[in-house]
Amino acid sequence: MFGNLQERLESAFKNLKGEAKINDLNVANTVKDIRRALIDADVNYKIAKEFTDKVKEKALGEKVLNAISPGQLMVKIVQDELTELMGGTAADFNITGNPAVILIAGLQGSGKTTFTGKLANFLKTQKGKSPLVVAADIYRPAAIDQLTVLAGQIGVEIYAERENNNAVAIAQNAVKHAKANNKNVVIIDTAGRLAVDEAMMTEVANIKAAVQPTEILFVVDSMTGQDAVNTAKAFNDRLDFSGVVLTKLDGDTRGGAALSIKYTVNKPIKFASSGEKMETLDVFYPERMAQRILGMGDIASLVEKAQRQYDEEQAKKLEKKIRKNQFDFQDFYDQLQQIKKMGNLKDLMGMIPGVGKAIKDIDISDDAFKGIEAIISSMTLEERSNPDLINPSRRNRIAKGSGKKLEEVNAFIKQFEQMREMMKMMNKMPMGGFPGMKGMMRR
Repeated sequence: MFGNLQERLESAFKNLKGEAKINDLNVANTVKDIRRALIDADVNYKIAKEFTDKVKEKALGEKVLNAISPGQLMVKIVQDELTELMGGTAADFNITGNPAVILIAGLQGSGKTTFTGKLANFLKTQKGKSPLVVAADIYRPAAIDQLTVLAGQIGVEIYAERENNNAVAIAQNAVKHAKANNKNVVIIDTAGRLAVDEAMMTEVANIKAAVQPTEILFVVDSMTGQDAVNTAKAFNDRLDFSGVVLTKLDGDTRGGAALSIKYTVNKPIKFASSGEKMETLDVFYPERMAQRILGMGDIASLVEKAQRQYDEEQAKKLEKKIRKNQFDFQDFYDQLQQIKKMGNLKDLMGMIPGVGKAIKDIDISDDAFKGIEAIISSMTLEERSNPDLINPSRRNRIAKGSGKKLEEVNAFIKQFEQMREMMKMMNKMPMGGFPGMKGMMRR
């Protein structure tokens, strides 16, 4: 995500490397390279120029402290300006009302239907709401089927009228259904087109007028750059939407949409989405995104993702097993599943400061755990719960069952044993190895 932009900005900051102080010449060269990096990331020239003019003005107006190098100061200025460009602070999301009605709009292929499912899951699991998703896309083949599958995955109700070709009536009927069935949030997935057209605009505007939504979210494919910003302006002129959703942030995102859209339509980015998993939806924090663009990582978001998958009772049981040196293959398998739910593996690792740059050219597939999962799945329940049972003949059977070489099975079991030994050594230390470790494990 933003890989090329990050590299270009790092290169720009090198103009100040070794400089004792900021001056007109080194700032001018740095700012010129920053502007080129933004334009290359598909940011509108006017926005890029205004951005770099502000950076230049602030840089030349600063008195450099002895403890801060010119390069560090420039990074801080750019971080602050990127944060401001993307909205400054996280935007509020209005889910008041009985029910609250949320209208989802955007072009076909932007990820509206997947986002509808993710938002329903977010509101259910994190906000304690009882959402109803509505299939109001009456044109795209299998749109209703897709939303039905997603609703089933997350355990929420879907409202659909397969024989009704009136999207406005479907939306109105869905709101009535929600009121009658104690659903406190209605999320309406509307139709998209391959390009903005009058029929689509009229239909979604009519739905807005009919159901009076508390939030209108415009879904943007973040991989489309400046084109997405132009589309957002057309939608906003007609709908006056309340916020933007950036999807497909795990792809080859250039950055143009994220950096330009708030400036262009003056509406906040409210959510960021990546991948197909229903758990991969985040509230958009401009400051955190600026840090990621500059290669600083995003520990706060990584911790939040981990906390969402955290089960306190399960964690307590796991802690007891670790302390008794009873951590087994089933426990290991369960922990892998929790990690996978957090999202794209490379994207997660990129949130750790310094790691993103180190792994930028390494292909880390979401299937990285499949080999381990296959090995564990080929074990009997008894073997999973008692690793010491696995003798050479059992290893041979596990290798054949998992489709792996015996050497791979042996290597995995050896690594697992080494991990258990490390846990065992830590258990012998006071408070689990380090001061405060016990408390940390229980958080």
